[in-house]
Amino acid sequence: MFSHVMVGSNDIEASRTFYDAIFAVAGAKPGRTDPKGRLIYAHDGGLFMVTQPIDGQPACHANGGTIGFAIASPEQIDAWHSAGVAADGRSCEDPPGIRESGVFGKLYLAYLRDPAGNKLCALYRYP
Repeated sequence: MFSHVMVGSNDIEASRTFYDAIFAVAGAKPGRTDPKGRLIYAHDGGLFMVTQPIDGQPACHANGGTIGFAIASPEQIDAWHSAGVAADGRSCEDPPGIRESGVFGKLYLAYLRDPAGNKLCALYRYP
């Protein structure tokens, strides 16, 4: 259904530091910069991109929006969360941990805000 996700940033280098750190935990390579200055991550068939807004206005986060990443284990999620906080991200929502839902079953989740305020979720779905 999705080809890519792109978020805005007012500081591409701060975003690079943050995203390089959290994606390295999942085994992704550091981001590349394309000729238009966009930061690009490719991993497991997905693309995640960071850009300064093309309309020249400041980047802002989506109020109510969350971008979720599938992570291989609860331990990897804890490492993802720690790496993000160490790279100037902010923990948000509840601390990393198990959530149970009648709709989605048992999940292990962690939430961060990137340096631009975009809300991210790391998710492990128990078998």
